[in-house]
Amino acid sequence: MTDKKKRVGILISGRGSNMMSLIAAARDPAYPAAIVCVLSNRPDAEGLRKAESAGIKARAIDHARFKNRAEFEAELDEALHEAGVELVACAGFMRLMTPGFIERWRDRMLNIHPSLLPAFPGLNTHERALAAGVRVTGCTVHVVRAEMDDGPIVAQAAVPVVDGDTAESLAARVLEAEHKLYPHALALFVSGRVQIAGEKVRGPQVSINQEKALFSPPLKGP
Repeated sequence: MTDKKKRVGILISGRGSNMMSLIAAARDPAYPAAIVCVLSNRPDAEGLRKAESAGIKARAIDHARFKNRAEFEAELDEALHEAGVELVACAGFMRLMTPGFIERWRDRMLNIHPSLLPAFPGLNTHERALAAGVRVTGCTVHVVRAEMDDGPIVAQAAVPVVDGDTAESLAARVLEAEHKLYPHALALFVSGRVQIAGEKVRGPQVSINQEKALFSPPLKGP
């Protein structure tokens, strides 16, 4: 059934936990995407071994071997095309891409970020969320654009900040939501249930699993 599904290549730089959530989701025959390759800019990325253990073709393209980003991206682009990739899913890929590479994959590349964008783009999101005193944070899957952590938003999940949270405890709770959100968002996108219109994602209203607002701190009872 692989040839009937959208062929997805995953880009990683580290342990690949979101990658594994996508691989697990794609094992379902009804899932509309097939993971055909995993590429990493770091040869020591733990996710490469995990992907190979899951039966996925995995390869390291060490960015340190290249004179500049353009040369690195040329080999990355070639590897994606050799695998027949139709859509790229960035899952902890810690390299800024050139506008040229992003344009070549325009509207065909997704990323997941551990905040409710446009809040807290970039690094150290959980530390910054705690420092800002927000009571709700979360994660976002978006279409990649040239600006860092910018682009049409496909899906989001809200995660409450609780008393006593550290950056580590908050990160763990947000990551748990990421593992559910990314496969959901990818399925929506590749199936065509949501589409890009201008710089926004449009589609049929998707029912959510909580109709009421999330309050933090909670409202007092009667």
